[in-house]
Amino acid sequence: MKPASIYRLLVPLGALLMSTTEILQAKEILLEQGREILVERNVPMKTRDGVTLRADVFRPNQDGKFPVILERLPYDKRIETFGPRAAANGYVFIVQDVRGRYASEGEWYPLRHERDDGYETVEWAATLPYANGKVGLFGFSYSAATQLAAATAAPPHLACIMPGVMASNAHEQWVYVGGAFSQALNQGWTSSLAINTLERRVGRSAQPSYWDMKQPLSSYPLLVLGTVAGLADYYYDWLKHPDYDDYWKELSFAERFDKITVPALHFGGWYDYFQQGSIACYLNIKQHGGSEAARKGQRLVMMVGGHAGPGPKIGEVDFGAGSVVDLWKLALRWYDYTLKGIDNGMAKEKPVRLFVMGSNQWREADDWPLADARTVRYYFHSGGKANTAAGDGKLGIAAPEHENADRYTYDPTDPVPTVGGPAFGDATLKQGPYNQAEVEKRADVLVYSTEPLARDTEIIGAVKLELHASSSVVDTDFTGKLVDVAPDGTALNLTEGILRARYRSGREKAELLQPGEIYPLTVDLGSTAHVFKAGHCIRVEVSSSNFPRFDRNLNTGADIASRSTESLKADNVIYHDSEHPSALVLQLLP
Repeated sequence: MKPASIYRLLVPLGALLMSTTEILQAKEILLEQGREILVERNVPMKTRDGVTLRADVFRPNQDGKFPVILERLPYDKRIETFGPRAAANGYVFIVQDVRGRYASEGEWYPLRHERDDGYETVEWAATLPYANGKVGLFGFSYSAATQLAAATAAPPHLACIMPGVMASNAHEQWVYVGGAFSQALNQGWTSSLAINTLERRVGRSAQPSYWDMKQPLSSYPLLVLGTVAGLADYYYDWLKHPDYDDYWKELSFAERFDKITVPALHFGGWYDYFQQGSIACYLNIKQHGGSEAARKGQRLVMMVGGHAGPGPKIGEVDFGAGSVVDLWKLALRWYDYTLKGIDNGMAKEKPVRLFVMGSNQWREADDWPLADARTVRYYFHSGGKANTAAGDGKLGIAAPEHENADRYTYDPTDPVPTVGGPAFGDATLKQGPYNQAEVEKRADVLVYSTEPLARDTEIIGAVKLELHASSSVVDTDFTGKLVDVAPDGTALNLTEGILRARYRSGREKAELLQPGEIYPLTVDLGSTAHVFKAGHCIRVEVSSSNFPRFDRNLNTGADIASRSTESLKADNVIYHDSEHPSALVLQLLP
């Protein structure tokens, strides 16, 4: 969605003779939508603790004062493409490298400085000579995190935010999920961002004036790489804090939603890694925001892909051209409404807008969850042989009575592979809906399905598993996956989740299992909006691994930071009888 632009540099050829600082702060003229845009590169801002942060500024090339749209990101501000379009529509668009990234000074540590730096940047932006004092924050993923962090500091000139596809709690919806470590995302993201940190380190030592007296000359250190220490220390801090403790509470937005006083337009995706975060941000600010304007001014848009892609094709499914959201157009409508006070119809629209998969249509609602949704339990049934899709596992509305439990062995050296879903963080992993047929051939995957549905069945809302389970070990995982099975047998995943059993009573304190004891467990499978067509089946898979999306539980009870490689096989049992009615819990629409 990069806008077509014609660049006309104001910097003459003689700029080659300018100092590096002068070149970095060069100006350009951009022609966008027939309008001239003035671009200023690497505009500096000094924080209160003396660190210089640098931003690119796009603004109309004309006199006057304009509202500001501000984005702060760690991925290099030069990748931003919204700036010209925003400026052509009468905004000052500022995109800033966060502390310790690319053109900005300081040390990079995720989330640690975003509250204070965000506050200061909003107030700095509001007082620029071409700004009218109103600032809106913008951005997806980590740029959404910088918005939420700044909003919890309540800068006086902040008027609105538009956070997309981000967690409300970095522990539960990002680094860990259900107590399990999000391995693919954390390792992929950390490794990617460490590259710039390494470049900055090497750049400090790669100076032409550096002469080494060593002989032979072939030992001259062209680049001083150093060790991995300092490249991503936060990753190891994450491993040291598997519990939701004070470390995480300091970084969590969820602990400070009552400080946010501005309206927000949240957007997420059903196959997005941060799906639950987008919904939680909407709900929590709506319920606990620090002003009436915040509580009444929350909006939510849920599309299909998010980090899994813009669509219309996500994974193996084409959801149609109507599924694609023009986020730039949506953003301009939002800022016109909140920053310019334009009556563009947004005030009359319902606050929640959802894309319903299966029917591939948009639905508007007054709130989330939907008022007319009702909770329905589909109970597990089998003769004790629900292993694989060829087993005897069934789902039904009738509660179980006297039935044999289902058993499987989870071997950490042979985990169930991640196939589709919100498998963000590794380019080799498939994201979105994919046929689960191969996964369902494994004996360590229990499969429970309804009979073919007599009519279309629409579910919108949270999806949970209520399990009654035991294990032969002191700790293990339980995973769940909601699946739509077509008449031809194609089994497409909808949403999924995991629970590390030691965190069954909460994330703040681990409690090991007593081997053989039966425990009630709730596995959060996220949320969805989907129509199961007539003739299709509702299916749920239950197992104990989803690798590499989540780290393998080694079943020993050892802490993740111990780096232990010892593992045990776990004999896990799922009970479904009158005293232990395991079930899939869905929200059905009339």
